[in-house]
Amino acid sequence: MSTNEAAEQLRGWFSGRLPDDWFEAPPEVVLDREEVSVVGRLAEPPAAEAAESSEAERAGAIAGHVQRFREETRDRRIAIAREAERRFGHKVSWGVECGGEREMFTTLSVPVMTRLRQPERRVLDTLVEAGVARSRSDALAWCVRLVGKNTDEWLSELRTALQHVERARAAGPQA
Repeated sequence: MSTNEAAEQLRGWFSGRLPDDWFEAPPEVVLDREEVSVVGRLAEPPAAEAAESSEAERAGAIAGHVQRFREETRDRRIAIAREAERRFGHKVSWGVECGGEREMFTTLSVPVMTRLRQPERRVLDTLVEAGVARSRSDALAWCVRLVGKNTDEWLSELRTALQHVERARAAGPQA
């Protein structure tokens, strides 16, 4: 099964498995080699939508709403995650979007082996020495986030191209 098919199967399974009243729309389900992230969109609480609400009050209402959802759904989310982990072989991470804010409740931190030459290590060491990161590992994660943030459009095009490659491979002759 291709990565794209696995992701589609996961999206379908979570859409069918999650309670209908949790999210406004089907959740965003993202799959990589180790983890499945499930992010659902919550309706904004009435206090956040009120015209007379200050920005601080709106932010507080959204934070409280997200926290309540997290606490009230914890046991069911854990049970669904365990079921998905047995079925699909990937750990499940949860998060929500509400009022334009995204909060992840759980995520994996997966070690990744890399080899860097001295100029790349010096970049990481500079970030550590400047207090931007606590360690080389944190500095590398910071760099990856920065690249991802600044090249979203290009990465999106690359992911779309990879999906086309997977479809072409699947349609081609089988060895």
